[in-house]
Amino acid sequence: MAKDYYALLGVKRSASDDEIQRAYRELARKYHPDLNPDDRAAQQKFKDVQQAHDVLSNPEKRRAYDQFGPEFERAGGHPFTGGGGPGGGATFDFEQLFGGAGGMNFGDFFQQMGGGPSPGGGSRRQQRPSKGQDLTAELTVPFNTAVLGGEASISMRRGGKSDAITVKIPPGMESGKKMRLRGQGEEGHGGKPGDLIVEVTVAPHPYFRRRGQNLELTLPVSVGEAMSGATIDIPTPGGTVSLKIPAGSSSGRRLRVKGQGVQNKSSSSGDLFVELQIKLPVAAEAIDELPEEVKQAVSRIESLYLEPIRDNIVW
Repeated sequence: MAKDYYALLGVKRSASDDEIQRAYRELARKYHPDLNPDDRAAQQKFKDVQQAHDVLSNPEKRRAYDQFGPEFERAGGHPFTGGGGPGGGATFDFEQLFGGAGGMNFGDFFQQMGGGPSPGGGSRRQQRPSKGQDLTAELTVPFNTAVLGGEASISMRRGGKSDAITVKIPPGMESGKKMRLRGQGEEGHGGKPGDLIVEVTVAPHPYFRRRGQNLELTLPVSVGEAMSGATIDIPTPGGTVSLKIPAGSSSGRRLRVKGQGVQNKSSSSGDLFVELQIKLPVAAEAIDELPEEVKQAVSRIESLYLEPIRDNIVW
């Protein structure tokens, strides 16, 4: 049974090009074989949607389809001449193919398909070359790769089969950004291949956060390091650096490491901001089990608070 391409895409016959594109992208994403690896029905649906889009997104094919239905494609698969003359050209009865008893004008059909005169009227021109269809893909990259740049692999369906390509990720890539890979889409019909549009998602990091071109890190420090000061080695995009913790630091204090943020297009980098967080050596539920000398030391530390520490908090 002939398939209704408009019904396959869920659009009206009067649908605009934008409506057809939106419907196609939604269905292609829903039935993509990579998302339905064991669902043959979904894989067949994906092929049908691809075929419907190939026809309805091409103005000439769509006009021919609207006039003749899916059977118009069979005309391209048979030799045809005005008769069984020299050269061995077979005679092709277009009246049988299209049911011409209704008075159909086949000259108009070949004009719509980009050709010249009808089969009985001599030579015809070839259909104009068309660019291949663009493809879309989604890619999740590690946080480190997004900051420093690198490579990632994409699995996709192209040419009716699974394929994988390697993509270069520029430094400073952000979530939601799209990359256009020229010529990595579907093959064209006598024209250039389409493009591959890749939408990038950056995976979160367990410790680092990004704010524009800057990075942020919450750094645990001991009570002694905060009170007496210390020099601590920390990892950064540029390698390990030594960070000086000033004596008398409290939780929430922010220290800046210049140039260890995210690189931008001008090759300059943001900064790394380190927020100190004092970490107690034991869990709260174990405080009562501390040795007596430790409890006395904590009391002596408490006695060093010469002024109230919360009096400046107001609503």
